[in-house]
Amino acid sequence: MRGIETKRIGLALEFIAEIDRCVSLASKHPLQFAVVREEVRRVVTHRFSYRVYFRAEEHRIVVLAVFHSGRYPAIWQARA
Repeated sequence: MRGIETKRIGLALEFIAEIDRCVSLASKHPLQFAVVREEVRRVVTHRFSYRVYFRAEEHRIVVLAVFHSGRYPAIWQARA
C-alpha cells in the first residue's frame, strides 16, 4: 500500500475501493466469472493491474489472493 500512496495522495483508498468492488461483485455473482484453475475464479480490476482470485462456495466466496498481473502465477496457484 505504501508504494501506491506515494504515487498520488488518495490512490491507496481508490485501490481498496476497487478491490472491495471486485469482492462484492464476486460475492453477488460468483458464477459470472470464468474458472481459471480447478475451481478458482478471477475478477479483473478496472483501474489497476490486479486480479482477485476466489473460490465460490455454497453461501460465500473465499478470496485466495489479490495479485498483481505481472507476478508469477505459481504463487497464487499454491494457495488453491
